[in-house]
Formats: sequence, C-alpha cells, structure tokens
Amino acid sequence: MFIRQIIILEDVEEKLWRKHRVADFEVHEVFANRPHIVFREKGMTVEGEDMYTALGRTSAGRYLIVFFIYKLT
Repeated sequence: MFIRQIIILEDVEEKLWRKHRVADFEVHEVFANRPHIVFREKGMTVEGEDMYTALGRTSAGRYLIVFFIYKLT
C-alpha cells in the first residue's frame, strides 16, 4: 500500500488533541516511520474506501494506532 498524502480534518485534529493528546505531526511521523498496516473493514458508504489501522511509533518513540480510510484516487 502506497500512501501519498495524509488529510486530517480540523474537527478530527481537535479531537485527537483533546481526548488523546496526539498532535497531527505525530500521525504524520507514524506513517513516515514505516508502520504495520492492518485491514479492518470494508467501506460502507463508498466502495473501495476501506478502513485500516497503522501501528507504529513517532520519532520520539511514542506508540500509536492510527485508524484511517484509504481512498483510491
């Protein structure tokens, strides 16, 4: 799987910080540090937009699980 761009919606970014104290740059670092990606479930509203998790570490060594939708362009 090749991930070219990461888009974090503003309301999601705020929630990540408020509930989990995770900054947007940490999400980017997880993907930059070659995470282990796992398929979770088929997309329900748009075919081909399935949900995955990325299990990895930030550059500071923090372990994170990032839930994301892989969009085909």
